[in-house]
Amino acid sequence: MKTLIRSDSSSTIGLGHIMRDLVFAKELEGEVIFACQALEGAMIERIPYEVKLLQSNDVDELIALIKALHVNLLVIDHYGIDAIFEQRIKEETGVQILSFDDTYEKHHCDILLNHNVCADASRYEHLVPKECVLRCGKPLIREEFHEEKAIQREKIYDVLIAMGGTDAYNLSQKIAQALPKEKRIAILTTTANTHLKELQSFVTEKPHIALHVNSNEVAKLLHQSKLVVVTPSVMVHEVLFMEVPLIAIKVASNQDDMFAYLHTKGYAVLKEWDEHAFMQLYNAK
Repeated sequence: MKTLIRSDSSSTIGLGHIMRDLVFAKELEGEVIFACQALEGAMIERIPYEVKLLQSNDVDELIALIKALHVNLLVIDHYGIDAIFEQRIKEETGVQILSFDDTYEKHHCDILLNHNVCADASRYEHLVPKECVLRCGKPLIREEFHEEKAIQREKIYDVLIAMGGTDAYNLSQKIAQALPKEKRIAILTTTANTHLKELQSFVTEKPHIALHVNSNEVAKLLHQSKLVVVTPSVMVHEVLFMEVPLIAIKVASNQDDMFAYLHTKGYAVLKEWDEHAFMQLYNAK
């Protein structure tokens, strides 16, 4: 069994696609290979599998790679690949296709995976082939979180700010500036964050703020925090799993469904960053 995972990451796209693909890859038997473009801010060096670099998101280039590698299963986790793209691949290669989806788009695939806890399988009735197998509503949680949850930890941070590996709007700094100075704060980010130097400068001589870059202890940091400020995206599933109180701030349209789910369930949410509204939610905690 040989699986090719087609996914990208960058300072613009973010890292969420690759992060969930890495969790999913552990379910797969046989050889796993990633196919990625070397975009600015990509986390290619952090993928613990062989990576084939693509020059573009061109369907012919991907078809050629599938044929050259003799792939059995193609996993697609990419907003830039649609049903027409997938159908062309299917017609040219016959490969089995599993497509990730969290925005209810049309797909031409054999298996569709929407791992969001709010996923509604009925919405795919006219979006995928009749024979397509649906996998919906079961979040992909890294093993480290299962292990960490069984451990007792002291809550050493009042707030953990986790606005995504790229944090395109530099909300981490804005949130930290808004919080009371006596609070112990942790900020989680990566080297894909284009605002990293600014953030590093900001935390200088601020002993109450700990900046964690490319951390391998995300589960532990969550466990050690009394409250997490997060986007309603991939990581929010891990926050929910760890049962840590949260405030979710939407920063992209593909977070609409998760935002609505959290709001319906009574979690503290913001449609966009607003310091006054944020502090109202924070002070209500």
